[in-house]
Amino acid sequence: MSNDRNVLGGRLQTCGTKPVTGFFRTGCCETGPEDHGSHTVCVEMTAEFLSFSKAAGNDLSTPMPAYGFPGLRPGDRWCLCAARWQEAFDEGCAPSVILGATHEAALEIVSLDDLRRHALEMALPD
Repeated sequence: MSNDRNVLGGRLQTCGTKPVTGFFRTGCCETGPEDHGSHTVCVEMTAEFLSFSKAAGNDLSTPMPAYGFPGLRPGDRWCLCAARWQEAFDEGCAPSVILGATHEAALEIVSLDDLRRHALEMALPD
């Protein structure tokens, strides 16, 4: 069991398993020194964000079987790079956030207030 904490100070919750997400593909937005992109913000994908990300050079919707990547669809939960979420926020198309599954390291890049404004739920710390 991981001791990683979420942005609310509680234990980090699972973000998504269908498809399996996370830098380490554990379903959680865990991070470490090798995660240079800080894949720490748990989001629920939207068509608007997927289009934005593709236009910004990161096509998350097209499957890439050679890498075991099924492609994402609206409604999928995914550990997004904190800087990409901030960029989408600045452009007005940030996807919703699952606070309990968003790693505290995201706060080095994004503000808790901005994450809360885009929260699907208001999880309580455990």
